[in-house]
Amino acid sequence: MRSIRPLLAVAGITAALALTATACGPGEDKAADKPASSSPAADGGAGLPADLADKLKEHGVDPEEWKNGGWKNWDKDKWLREAKDFVNPIIEGMWKPERMTTAKAPTRTLATGDISGDQDVTDPEPAPVQAVAEKKPYHQNAAPVGKVFFDAPEGSMVCSATVVKDPKNPGKSNLVWTAGHCVHAGQAGGWYRNIAFVPAYNDKGQSPQALQNAQPQEIAPYGVYWADWVSTSSEWISQGGPTGGTGAAYDYAVMHVKPEKGTKSLEETVGVALDVNFNAPEAKGIGAMGAWGYPAAPPFNGAIMHKCVDRPGRLSIAPGTPTMWRIGCTMTGGSSGGGWFANQPNGKLALVSNTSIGPVTSGWLAGPRLGQGAQQIYTTMSDKFGAQ
Repeated sequence: MRSIRPLLAVAGITAALALTATACGPGEDKAADKPASSSPAADGGAGLPADLADKLKEHGVDPEEWKNGGWKNWDKDKWLREAKDFVNPIIEGMWKPERMTTAKAPTRTLATGDISGDQDVTDPEPAPVQAVAEKKPYHQNAAPVGKVFFDAPEGSMVCSATVVKDPKNPGKSNLVWTAGHCVHAGQAGGWYRNIAFVPAYNDKGQSPQALQNAQPQEIAPYGVYWADWVSTSSEWISQGGPTGGTGAAYDYAVMHVKPEKGTKSLEETVGVALDVNFNAPEAKGIGAMGAWGYPAAPPFNGAIMHKCVDRPGRLSIAPGTPTMWRIGCTMTGGSSGGGWFANQPNGKLALVSNTSIGPVTSGWLAGPRLGQGAQQIYTTMSDKFGAQ
């Protein structure tokens, strides 16, 4: 029966996600927005908004130097760490297609730590579920899913993410859900830089070789969206580690983004955003969960969107930490941050978790349960931008 149930679940979840296709495909909007411009009074120098420029100056960082490469300074005293200190000014043209294709997966964060403290709530390891490539074009089948690009001390990195609804801006959400380790280094570091989101990346599912000659719209069909504010859990900031650490159970983040060019909201551009369920039932009450993302570590190449669907089990990584979800899946690093979806009682699809950790053998993935702490981050982010 185990081999039959996931197949039925795949059909149900895939059908639901396929219904998220936009009314018009990328590039078909007849009333395209003009690039946003700022008045001189709002410009803080180096083409940066005054508030961002001032925040950089508060930390002894020259805005002009930052834009011209000063962001590459990862000295401990220059690496902003606290929740209130996030800065991520747009540097237009930073994420060119060739730079996107060479960004690497943060594989060091996609490995298990010590899971011996299972508190009797760790289920048997699930059988591997082979990741399946998503149907093309992605904007017709999985429009809310995309790739996150960011810079870390190790170089340019990639994760996955999902467009989610904004309660205070219905129909005009600019919120994106991903993993904490895709935006912040945890206890050993601070906020990553040049964080950007590309929904439906590589829309036609072309090979890395073909992408070298692809048009920008084929690589980023809806454009590039930069994070202008990000929030992750205090537990991830204080406890997150290279292998997830005890912060893995709190490894989630919400980004508020704005387009590199234009003024239209992310949800309006993509055509859809998903609900987030912070009260998902126990694992035994869920028939299947689907994880979507762009695995980039071998044997995958980061160019193709994949998915896995399996009945979830439970995983506890340390005493006193919340139990995580776990499913069988062969996706690797790069899929980190990608949304986990489940059908709700009303028949709609909702995000219930995100990819956080998995073993070196790539046979399964684990994601945090989204409870009160995650909901508070989500609500606070919505409130912060509710009037905009």
